[in-house]
Amino acid sequence: MTAISGLPVLNNTVHSHESFRASQELEKRLRAVVRGEVRFDAGSRALYATDASNYRQVPIGLVVPRDAEDVIAALACCREFGAPVLARGGGTSLAGQCCNVAVVLDFSKYMRGIHWLDPERKLAHVEPGIVLDRVREAAEEHHLTFAPDPATHSRCTLGGMIGNNSCGVHALMGGKTVDNIHSLDVLLYDGTRMTVGATPEEELQAIMAAGGRRGEIYAGLRRIRDQYAELVRQKFPRIPRRVSGYNLDELLPENGFHVARALVGTEGTCVTVLGATLHLTPSPPHRRLVGLGFADPFIAADHVPFVLEWKPIGLEGFDGMLVDFMRRKRLALDDITLLPEGRGHLLVEFGGWTPEDAEAQVDRFLTAVKEVPTQARRYTQEEAPRVWHVRESALGSTVFVPGEPHGWEGWEDSAVPPEKLGAYLREIFHLLDEFGYRTPMYGHFGQGCVHMRINFDLESGAGIGKFRAFLDRATDIVLKHGGSISGEHGDGQARGALLPKMFGPELMQAFREFKALWDPENRMNPGKMVDPVAVYEPHENLRLGAGHRPAKPETYFQFPQDQGSFGEATLRCVGVGACRKQGPGTMCPSYMATREEMHSTRGRAHLLWEALEGGVLTKGWDDDHVREALDLCLSCKACKRECPVNVDIATYKAEFLAHYYERHRHPLRDYAFGFMDRWAHLASVLPGLTPRLANLPLRLPGVSDMAKGLLGIAPQRRLPRFAPRSYQSGLRENNRPAQVLLWPDTWNNYYHPEVLAAARQVLEDAGFSVTSPKRHVCCGRPLYDFGFLRQARAYLENTLRLFAREIDAGMPFVFLEPSCASVFRDELQNFFPSDARARRLGEQSLLLSEFLVRHAREYRPPSLAGRRILLHGHCHHKSLMKMRDEVALLHAAGAEVELLDSGCCGMAGPFGFEREKYEISQALGERVLLPAVRQAAPETWIVSDGFSCREQVAQSTERRALHLAEVLAAGSR
Repeated sequence: MTAISGLPVLNNTVHSHESFRASQELEKRLRAVVRGEVRFDAGSRALYATDASNYRQVPIGLVVPRDAEDVIAALACCREFGAPVLARGGGTSLAGQCCNVAVVLDFSKYMRGIHWLDPERKLAHVEPGIVLDRVREAAEEHHLTFAPDPATHSRCTLGGMIGNNSCGVHALMGGKTVDNIHSLDVLLYDGTRMTVGATPEEELQAIMAAGGRRGEIYAGLRRIRDQYAELVRQKFPRIPRRVSGYNLDELLPENGFHVARALVGTEGTCVTVLGATLHLTPSPPHRRLVGLGFADPFIAADHVPFVLEWKPIGLEGFDGMLVDFMRRKRLALDDITLLPEGRGHLLVEFGGWTPEDAEAQVDRFLTAVKEVPTQARRYTQEEAPRVWHVRESALGSTVFVPGEPHGWEGWEDSAVPPEKLGAYLREIFHLLDEFGYRTPMYGHFGQGCVHMRINFDLESGAGIGKFRAFLDRATDIVLKHGGSISGEHGDGQARGALLPKMFGPELMQAFREFKALWDPENRMNPGKMVDPVAVYEPHENLRLGAGHRPAKPETYFQFPQDQGSFGEATLRCVGVGACRKQGPGTMCPSYMATREEMHSTRGRAHLLWEALEGGVLTKGWDDDHVREALDLCLSCKACKRECPVNVDIATYKAEFLAHYYERHRHPLRDYAFGFMDRWAHLASVLPGLTPRLANLPLRLPGVSDMAKGLLGIAPQRRLPRFAPRSYQSGLRENNRPAQVLLWPDTWNNYYHPEVLAAARQVLEDAGFSVTSPKRHVCCGRPLYDFGFLRQARAYLENTLRLFAREIDAGMPFVFLEPSCASVFRDELQNFFPSDARARRLGEQSLLLSEFLVRHAREYRPPSLAGRRILLHGHCHHKSLMKMRDEVALLHAAGAEVELLDSGCCGMAGPFGFEREKYEISQALGERVLLPAVRQAAPETWIVSDGFSCREQVAQSTERRALHLAEVLAAGSR
């Protein structure tokens, strides 16, 4: 059998012929014994080639185990072939510990259960792939929590947190992950499985006396403890956020020889975690927030010890540059206004078991803070989430800032004693100035841990050399202040080579001995953190690297926000995985349904980048791996708003498909759906053909079934029927000069003309003279779903030409279909970024609710007093326009409004009609929307502006949804 032990030192993208053949044999063996999924294809390897760090290494293959037995079987196969192994959680690591030339184990799809939760003992046992928020939700039912809560809490897994020793805002309340681990169920590379935890002396003696592999390991651990104990006590910094190095301090007698905690933070270099028993912390249910504004962030840091005296449960900080960048990127603009004045901010959270207790803590603190040079603001319970949103938007505000060079991780989470934070920050920022670097700062000021995203040049040899020199100098500064080079994100590759500076040669030898006990063959995540030979340097395996230039292919869209480069656009994804959440919001619908990395925004962006780079994926625009990943994208545009860095997969998908189908034939279905406006128009104007006749085939079972089969339409779906008359066919002359143009979109014009008629009535009731074009017009929205970008561009050129007079006169264009309005607000600007008329049309394109709120200041909606309304937002509405105007109008009318956090309805234009996507379409609808509709009282009105959303409701429930225009018109009658 050919071994693959040499793989870690091979080229990161191309295996030798011999090792490639060995990997094929390994794949075959894994498929025979693993019940989960085994994937060694180029697409899967490209998906897992990077994490959220600066690094990239293409794995050997991927295993998605269903249970612990699968993991055991997979490791047995890897052991037979000598293949390295990398256990991976959510893949959000910032130090490069989650990419390697190894067989990757992804636990997040299947191994995500809570085996038990005991509120009396405050313990819970979980699988490694469970997302933190699921644990916290279960614990909060008993007023308990798992205290560490990093910013990635909606998608990070417990296995990843254990590997990384994660922290977060409320580590101030309950400590790091290491402080909250009771025991671990671990698997060694050699197949040994054991449960480890705290070990009293008598138990330790018994284990060693029993011998075997377990006895050998425990004897070795005792030897390491005894030999290095005094050195550990001397050299391990006693600070809240020491995450660097192995936790040898947990083996000390005073810490209970806690083997599980010694393994926390080992980043997959020693064992694979199969399960964990967690300590749960009491969670005060009543939280109150105070904001403090200082003249600068250094003064804010100086006052951290003072604030800590008042025992807050969270203490976060950030600087004025971060707020400046947020304004420049137009992030959380309304929320920023809640910050007190200053260029350095602290957010101080208090927790109590009663509202009175929490309020009293704030009262005492605000009295004391009057002696401090700060502006203080007490937040209401409604304001607090908005202020936390400012803090949580920090990462998004530091990357792809207009007018700024790219910022990168690399020195983003060092930590010092909180009382030395101000001095440390002054010195590190002096070093940044010396090197010509700049960065915002934010993070966990209460524990002395500050995040930065520095504008390193990682694309030239000189820039990379400068980056490496900076790391050495910065390490000296943090050690001078008694700190740790990592205070949250781990060592991985970014800091592994810096550990000797922090710990010295003797402790580095102790670390190597510790790893060798667990992994004598060095097959567990080799080259990261601690290695018996040498760890990778921080400037090796860079995703970009010297001489890198983003691919800049010829494209239909112009990508003005990305320097005109599609390659630059695909580089936007920073890998933090916000698209992998399962909770509130819309992004990313297909990932919510499949839990597959390839169907996340991150996965798609990474595959597109890989395809353009041409390393693992070599076919560029022709790549079927990319096409498959994009196939389940609903083009909802949620990622453009909810992604921290505004990755826009809907646009990338349209661009990719346009080029893909230059080389391949479109399926017939693409033409049927893509040019739906033309077929609808023909049905209304062709001599001898009326809408009723056009509907006839849809009513005849045999013909209807044949048409569905020919077009690949799900048999469960009913094709929408044309209305007897289009809205345009009944247009009357308007003798008054028009003040507003009501756009007759295809869906409402030909299928639901009553909606356009209702909108016209509402606009006229509001005092406006309304016009609509009598000739067929269309924004071309469906064309984007199938990559018909040449035709889509022609549609828009036609619109600019036909309506030049109205555009130049500043006439508002009112749209009823959010997806149509989004074309003019988004795609039009991307096609013609320098066209002044296109820009004006985008600004003049408004939804009905937006127009009434902004332009009809005297308009008073008719009374809907006592009317209950269940409101669902179309994805494009939520992404590009937001729902607040709609809600405001309905509230002004006196209605009781419940705005569903329902994500995507699942129909998404043609998506929900396609046979192979029907189940996913329904799964998305059944998440929130459809159950809410079925449970709504008969007298409750279901309201949604999207044609697709209303169609999903009509085809999946007994209810009919209304458009806002129909609601407002009905109220006036």
